Amino acid sequence: MRAILFKEINEFFSSLVACIAIGVFLVTTGLFLWIFPNSSILDYGYASLDSLFAIVPFTFMFLIPAITMRAIAQEKREGTFELLTTRPMSDWELVLGKYLACLLIVLLALAPTLVYYFSVYWLGVIKGNLDTGAIIGSYIGLFLLGGVFTAIGIFASSISKNQITAFIIAVFFCFFAFSGLDAISGLPSLQHAAAYLTTLSINEHYQSISRGVLDTRDLLYFLSGIALFLVITKTIIGSRKW
Repeated sequence: MRAILFKEINEFFSSLVACIAIGVFLVTTGLFLWIFPNSSILDYGYASLDSLFAIVPFTFMFLIPAITMRAIAQEKREGTFELLTTRPMSDWELVLGKYLACLLIVLLALAPTLVYYFSVYWLGVIKGNLDTGAIIGSYIGLFLLGGVFTAIGIFASSISKNQITAFIIAVFFCFFAFSGLDAISGLPSLQHAAAYLTTLSINEHYQSISRGVLDTRDLLYFLSGIALFLVITKTIIGSRKW
């Protein structure tokens, strides 16, 4: 598994995709956080990173599929997947190696946003007048959200040989899981199931953690979502033996 992990990281950062994906992510979040009038911290009049944590989930919907789209799809397209599966490793080691490598890249892309925290910390009229607990909770929420989106991306990559197709499928599933269920719950014909659909929405649990309160139900939800998509991916990969 370790060999797969380092192989994925090396291949990702040796390609132009890494620079473009991470660069676009950081530039986009920076523009929304400091420049664009409707979300700029400078227009709020008080020190807060709420706009950052409202924006990142939507930029994640494109960043993470861009990171994961080549994980398995490229192996299949180049014909190296069969060779990879003949190595002395289990399907779980293969899936987890790919997953952890992509998740680590996501964390590396997210790490530079800590600069925003320190910037707002020092720029406030009263230095350090920030709700640090809520910010820590929000970063934990982003980590868990990134974990689920990465699992979705690996799943999408496992069902296609085309990276663009894998990217589109992953974006769709990420958007549907985060915002789609909330939208569906608002339909008049589904009012009787609105509460249930909202509970299944990633956004509901992300917002809960972002308040700075770590509820075991929210943690179990994210961990269950990650496990679900990894199990499906492992099943798809194992189907080659059937």
